Amino acid sequence: MAKPRILLNLFHPTFAHSRGGKALAEAARQLPNLTFRNVCQEYPDLKIDVKQEQKLLLEHDLIVFQHPVRWYSGPALLKEWLDQVLQCGFAYPPGVGDKMNGKYWLTVVTTGGPQDAYCSGGSNNFTISELLRPFQQTATFCGMTWLPPFVVHSVLPVTMGGVSDEELARRAEEYRALLDSVTVG
Repeated sequence: MAKPRILLNLFHPTFAHSRGGKALAEAARQLPNLTFRNVCQEYPDLKIDVKQEQKLLLEHDLIVFQHPVRWYSGPALLKEWLDQVLQCGFAYPPGVGDKMNGKYWLTVVTTGGPQDAYCSGGSNNFTISELLRPFQQTATFCGMTWLPPFVVHSVLPVTMGGVSDEELARRAEEYRALLDSVTVG
């Protein structure tokens, strides 16, 4: 078993103002085997360099998609990135586009609301797992191994009911440790 080459693709349109996203990204960036990319900063015009993105995918084993939950999904650029980069003949169909086979997909999300809001009968009606199913199916269809998502709830400012700075720091360290513990091969 070996340490994976990790590609962390951050999709956060308001990263400069992000409490949770920043804490997680700063913790993850400490890893020597990690390539960090702020995709929203790379492509503010939504014009994705598909060949560059595919090259990066080929060079890494674990692909991390870090983003806030926005309207029960990911930010618009994430959807555009998936549509453009995971092309037919590259990422699918099985047996033809097999460049992603054997790679690992980890979704890392933050929410403004508390964990109990994400359940049947909660204010959001669905679990995070249910909301992330399209991403899980994308990973599966591309021949990737879907890893259990890493979720940090209540990242709003403390004055708005968010977790304490200490709790957020603890969760960020859990994230870094999780990335550091993944092995491949």
